[in-house]
This record gives sequence, C-alpha cells and structure tokens, in this order.
Amino acid sequence: MGIKGIAAAGVVAALLVVAPAARAHHSFAAEFDSNQVVTLTGKFVKMDWVNPHAWLYMDVPTADGKTERWAVEFGSPNVLFRSGWNKTTLTEGMRVVVNGSGAKDGSLRANSRSVEFPDGRKLDTGSSQGKENVK
Repeated sequence: MGIKGIAAAGVVAALLVVAPAARAHHSFAAEFDSNQVVTLTGKFVKMDWVNPHAWLYMDVPTADGKTERWAVEFGSPNVLFRSGWNKTTLTEGMRVVVNGSGAKDGSLRANSRSVEFPDGRKLDTGSSQGKENVK
C-alpha cells in the first residue's frame, strides 16, 4: 500500500470515529417541540453522564395506574457540573419534577429545562432549548 493508500485509510478511519459523535449531537428543534411543554413527576431511576448530552431516566405513573419509563435529555456533564449538579445529586427512587419539552415523534422522551427536588430546590439542566432563571 502506497502513501496515498495509507492516507486514504487514515481519512476513512477518522470519519468512522467522528461520524457517530456528529450524529449523536443534534439541534433541539430536530427532535423536540418547544410548544409541547411537559411536566413529569416521578421517581428517578438512573443518570447517564455521557457527552454530548447527559440522560436522566425516570418512572412516571400514568392516570390508569401504569408506569412509563421516560428518557430526559440534559445538557453536557460539564454544563451540569457548572450548574451545581454532581453524580450524587439524585438518588435512586427520589421523587423529582422535570420541566421541559416533549419529543416531536410522541415517544417517551423530553428535553429538560429544570428539575425540582423534594426539598424545594430547582436546578437548571443546561437545555439546548434556552435558559430560564432557576435558582
């Protein structure tokens, strides 16, 4: 394999590494509807502290007595840490209220603006939709 072949292989390898990250990052408007305001009240299940967006998973009871597992997009872990979050802010089973916008496709996903805690605190979640004053 000549120099051109090695260079081409390097470009292909770089694209394979970058493409998933580029696909994972999206604009708010591509997936969520700012006019579809959601307020989710339920129990915290887990948090994935991943880039480019952290994800909160929560169980939300429905009017018919069933439970829905929601996936809620937050800002990046770095933004969350700067907003007062850490990996022990939430504990499994904690009751939380998430304010945000629902998914355009009607799935059980939302983009969050803030989370309210049982003690009355409210933290910003670094939404890509925009900021609201939450202290």
